Amino acid sequence: MKKSIFYFSLFFGWVFASCDSQPQKETITQELELMIKAEKVAEWQGKDVFRYTLDNGTMSVELSNFGGLISKIFVPDQDGNLENVALTFDSIPEFLTKPNPFFGATAGRVANRIAKGKFTLNGQTYTLATNNGENHLHGGVEGFNKKVWDAEPYTNDSILGVKMTYRSPDGEEGYPGTLTSTQWIELTPDNTIRIRFEASTDQPTIVNLTNHTYFNLSGIKGDVLDHEFQFWADYYTPVDEGLIPTGEIKDVTDTPFDFRKPNKLGDQIAANGGGFDHNMILKQEPSDEMKHFVRVKHPASGRVMDMYSDNMGVQFYTGNFIENFAGADGKTYQKHWGFCLEFQNWPNAINHENFPSPILNPGEKYEHRIEYRFSVED
Repeated sequence: MKKSIFYFSLFFGWVFASCDSQPQKETITQELELMIKAEKVAEWQGKDVFRYTLDNGTMSVELSNFGGLISKIFVPDQDGNLENVALTFDSIPEFLTKPNPFFGATAGRVANRIAKGKFTLNGQTYTLATNNGENHLHGGVEGFNKKVWDAEPYTNDSILGVKMTYRSPDGEEGYPGTLTSTQWIELTPDNTIRIRFEASTDQPTIVNLTNHTYFNLSGIKGDVLDHEFQFWADYYTPVDEGLIPTGEIKDVTDTPFDFRKPNKLGDQIAANGGGFDHNMILKQEPSDEMKHFVRVKHPASGRVMDMYSDNMGVQFYTGNFIENFAGADGKTYQKHWGFCLEFQNWPNAINHENFPSPILNPGEKYEHRIEYRFSVED
């Protein structure tokens, strides 16, 4: 395979000079390079697979058009050391052939679980592919995480990004309608990763898109039980033994789900009996408002991640089913070595009348935004 590499660079300069009346002895110039690197790394089902690197001079993000993937996120700690904070493989081609628990992937057409892989829409019952016991998970056997998206890198002032589009045909994985989905993944100068989803359909269907990155702010040096979490969430949706919401909306007060003040994850998991894989409720009514929903801090490194979204909830998953997984850099990932914050509509919403509707009709536009804001604190 012949490799193709493309670079897109922007330079921004600042000049600092003395403002007093004395003769100026020195002028200090700082220059920041913003770079997008695009490299063809594989072919899959007749389409080119690229690795994209977005670098703002302080942090960098690796993406791929295979699965709409965020594969690596390099952010500094309080001493300026850059480390990857996303569970992953060493290379993009490994994602094509090695099973993995949706590392960094775009989950769709409907993220999360649909009970027994069935739903009824406008009087017609649809049967979906089941890939999580008797349930449908994250779009099915060949969900959006296994598709090659059409991709185009771009710059917008000081913003670096990649636009990706995938057209899901009518009947794919059992879903009705042809769904055209587009996402923009961007890196800003202030160390924010922004994701914006849009989708449209030619028939009534259901849609719920999210990103499934597993984070570990330590630089993946062990489990995440020492991370401190704060959720701006007063309610959550309890689940049955198959991790399907029961339909109840429950107050977090006096439960292990109460993260309204910062809590160490290990303490809350001990109280919960094994881990979290639950929907935390951000809103109970749809709106375009971006809300600060989650704050995560790793005290030892000083890394902080603040997460914002305009969606209804977030699936909080603490890597409960990871065991002896051969990850990047020779590391073997174990239980609780990563956490996911999957901003989305509520799980199995199509089968609960009291949950926000995931239905998308022709002429309507699905929209959803996520921001991951990285910083450091002493």
